[in-house]
Amino acid sequence: MRPMIMLTALVAGALMPVQAGINARLRDFLGDPLVTSLVSFSVGTVALILFVLFARIPLPTLAMASAAPWWTWLGGALGAFFVAVSVILAYKLGATGLMAWIIAGQLVASVLLDHNGALGFAVREASWPRLLGVALLFGGAVLVNEY
Repeated sequence: MRPMIMLTALVAGALMPVQAGINARLRDFLGDPLVTSLVSFSVGTVALILFVLFARIPLPTLAMASAAPWWTWLGGALGAFFVAVSVILAYKLGATGLMAWIIAGQLVASVLLDHNGALGFAVREASWPRLLGVALLFGGAVLVNEY
């Protein structure tokens, strides 16, 4: 099962620059990056609604939703920020540059979250090999953007 999970994550990662490119191209027609992000999120919302209805996934009760801590509702806002930034920066950095900096930022945040066991992640120490990997990725991001 683990190879399938890793393959799914790999495909999701591979689709990120495709999404950024599609959204950047849509911006060419809609004009504004925030309007473009709104349209992108709206299409995604409709797609998820249809999937949930088609798959007959039961919706949570109001009691279930209200039991969640306030900060758990920020995920959508963070996703909107990601989409808007990728629309704004896609053509400025190129697909490779954009993804290099996004992945570098993801790794920094991930090491901190894992090291502290934040947000429910299991504690995984920020060992020197992990930190070296993050530093190498930062170096790679610089090289990708400079050359």
